[in-house]
Amino acid sequence: MNELALHFDSKASFEVAEKLYRRALAIYEKTSGPEHTNTVVCLNNLAQLLQDTNRLDEAEPLMRRVLEIDEASFGPEHPNVAIDLSNLAQLLQDTNRLDESEPLMRRALEIGETSLGPEHPNVAIRLNNLALLLQDTNRLDEAEPLMRRALEIDEASFGPEHPNVAGDLNNMAELLRATNRLDEAEPLYRRALKIDEESFGPEHPNVARDLNNLAGLLQAMNRLDEAEPLYRRALEIDETSFGTEHPNVATCLNNLARLLQDTNRLDEAEPLMERHLVIFLEFTRRTGHPHPHLEDAINNYGGLLMKMGHSRNEVIERLKRLAPEMFESADKQVNAKEVIFREGATDMGDKGKKDKGKREKQKKGQLSPKDKRKSKKPKQE
Repeated sequence: MNELALHFDSKASFEVAEKLYRRALAIYEKTSGPEHTNTVVCLNNLAQLLQDTNRLDEAEPLMRRVLEIDEASFGPEHPNVAIDLSNLAQLLQDTNRLDESEPLMRRALEIGETSLGPEHPNVAIRLNNLALLLQDTNRLDEAEPLMRRALEIDEASFGPEHPNVAGDLNNMAELLRATNRLDEAEPLYRRALKIDEESFGPEHPNVARDLNNLAGLLQAMNRLDEAEPLYRRALEIDETSFGTEHPNVATCLNNLARLLQDTNRLDEAEPLMERHLVIFLEFTRRTGHPHPHLEDAINNYGGLLMKMGHSRNEVIERLKRLAPEMFESADKQVNAKEVIFREGATDMGDKGKKDKGKREKQKKGQLSPKDKRKSKKPKQE
């Protein structure tokens, strides 16, 4: 049942997946006990689904329970404890508690290096995740050597053409981009794309991520004619892979719309930007919790409408038609009026696309909890 839940989770069928996770958890707690390995795996997977659906306050106590069970069962220096620390640290990072997150990441890294050895692939995961946190706190000089070490470990462990290496290359390229070394970043993005195409085939979601990342770099270098077909191909892949209503598709739509906006094709951009907002609205209605990028989507769409000559009142009326609940409810979690007119469009990361903002997570394990490998995510340009 856990495996079936993982399948629906991967397809963003979160409501179905959650019911299956909870049912599996109840079965394992009854038949195997509350401290059993299978129970812990279900807790871990349910916690990550709650995190993916922006219910971080619900996910955190489950993650802390998993950590407590594993520390009691295996001791504080066990590899499973390192996994739990890493996952909890990333949740703390997602809730902007970076000062709390960092020591957990460092403890997870230390446990991995001691128990598995400094060249183990799991150590590369921890190095990568710590480096991304350092990048988020603008410590790029500290992040870069960790990323390079993670890349070296994965190349030595798996070979230079492995998908894990492609993820490392994406992250390294994004750091280079963040430090304005665009010419150095481009060959890394292209190498990552080549690896994933050869590993998975040209229609795989990882290929869409790589295309999106490379397109974003080309757009930043003002090579818009080269970027556009890559964005369109990434969108096509994700629509085929996940369906037309998946959050990854929303990321692609936003990125393509932003490029069209940059080339003054506002009439072409508008339906794409509206569609990307609707996907996040439907996610919010379906899960009962705002998508992490809903406010940014509202802001980006409102900004585009303003550029097209619509007045503020017209923008508000358009949004009322799309999301009346955001204007009518006194206890609404997202106040549309407050976010429509923020300055500038916002870059948004979303699972499986660009290496910016929130990072892509490695999916949960089948009957063994796994570290989330964060590979910096798609940005909605």
